[in-house]
Amino acid sequence: MGDAEQTTGKRRARGGGGAARRASRSAVSFETARFIERKIPNLDILNEEALQIIEANAETVLEEIGVMFVENPAALERWREAGADVRGERVHIPKGLARELIKTAPSKFTQIARNRDRDVEIGGNSLVLAPVYGPPFVHDHAGGRRYATMADFEKFVKLGYMSKWLHHSGGTVCEPTDVPVNKRHLDMLYAHMSLSDKPFMGSVTEPSRAVDSIEMAKILFGADVVENNCVMTSLININSPLTFDGVMMGALEHYAAAGQASIISPFIVGGAMAPVSVAGTLTQCLAEGLAGVAYSQLVRKGAPVIMGAMVTSIDMNSGAPTFGTPEASQITYGMGQLTRRLGLPYRSSGSFNGSKIPDAQAGYETANSLNMGLLSGVNFMLHSCGWLEGGLAASPEKFVLDADQLGILHKLAEGVSVDENAQAMDALREVGPGGHFLGCAHTQANYQTAFWRTNVLDYKPYETWSEEGSRSSYELAAAKVTQMLADYQQPHLDPVTDEALRAYVAEKKASMPDAFI
Repeated sequence: MGDAEQTTGKRRARGGGGAARRASRSAVSFETARFIERKIPNLDILNEEALQIIEANAETVLEEIGVMFVENPAALERWREAGADVRGERVHIPKGLARELIKTAPSKFTQIARNRDRDVEIGGNSLVLAPVYGPPFVHDHAGGRRYATMADFEKFVKLGYMSKWLHHSGGTVCEPTDVPVNKRHLDMLYAHMSLSDKPFMGSVTEPSRAVDSIEMAKILFGADVVENNCVMTSLININSPLTFDGVMMGALEHYAAAGQASIISPFIVGGAMAPVSVAGTLTQCLAEGLAGVAYSQLVRKGAPVIMGAMVTSIDMNSGAPTFGTPEASQITYGMGQLTRRLGLPYRSSGSFNGSKIPDAQAGYETANSLNMGLLSGVNFMLHSCGWLEGGLAASPEKFVLDADQLGILHKLAEGVSVDENAQAMDALREVGPGGHFLGCAHTQANYQTAFWRTNVLDYKPYETWSEEGSRSSYELAAAKVTQMLADYQQPHLDPVTDEALRAYVAEKKASMPDAFI
């Protein structure tokens, strides 16, 4: 926390002085692993011919079919001035124009946290893990499925803060339906800012809420810090197929103008919102991503941006989205290649599954999805923990199960060391034929760090497991949630800053009547 406070030292020094600094030094801080830096290759599933075909087809889509920028005259004028052919609300982008425009977008950038030890780098070989986003329901072991509340939201933020392998606090970790729609973003932002010191996301559900996010960030970090740094990442979804609505684009415009990052991402259910074929969906994803990223650069050259692809398939019998499927993996791998060729950071993957509870289906589909994200070169993985029921529900138990498994991604991404210690020739010589390695010097020197260890799952013998209640992973996770919340301690926040944030929230809430639609 020290570096962040030094950055805005003059403002913070006015509130609390030495006492505040002593409180900051003595505050409990939970260990968080540094963002992942891959030392393993990405999985390239498309050959050069396939890449060129998809790229050419995407350019044809932009020029001949075009994209819609609805209810946004300013966007249409920006495109017209840039050289696009604007017909009504449909924008036809000449071949090569979008690619030229995106050249000003950074290939990687840093999002700072109020605890500067928890800054994250997005792009290149990095992988930043963020939690579930957007579910209106919560499903927990004790109470089952119900609408989410602000208390649930705060619980998830606390769990995220305490999760070692999670780098980012996220955004709408669940939708608190007990707070008016037009005011809940204020409470959610304050929760991220006060209950955690990890990076967080801004609000996008209405352009004015993006403005509130930026203003609250200025209070938290200082206006000068926000002016010169990325302090927020926000999710801008495309209305596939090929439509950019005024609400999301309005939020994007505010964030881009303020130099804050946006994830520009279609949310596609293959067969419903895109063609059923992998190549056809990749073509549409690339066209939408090109148009969205290019538009961000029309607002402000150099604005940080992440190209996204959130793609699922569909059950042709029920119409329900399906997750962890091979087709979704093929699209995610392919979009990773296409995004890297553009020199942009990439967002995709997560703990995707269609199960209603954290069961075998949830585990299989989640494992497929997480590994897909690691190997496809994802730089920002939203939904990395807590996702159930196709994203309709967030689960505290699933959250801690997933967050535990994220440690495996860290370990896999390290690659295989072949330094002198890793070669273990001394151990092989010491033990020789027919011996065992449990007591040898090399094992004694390395056993504490040799293997990844779970903090949730049970590896005890059957007899011990039985004596302790024969608990399932769901039950073990429920106990872990209870333990973590009991151990939670709030990270220090300067009292003057906290008071200013509270005052902003109270003033904004008082300025408008409640609205629940």
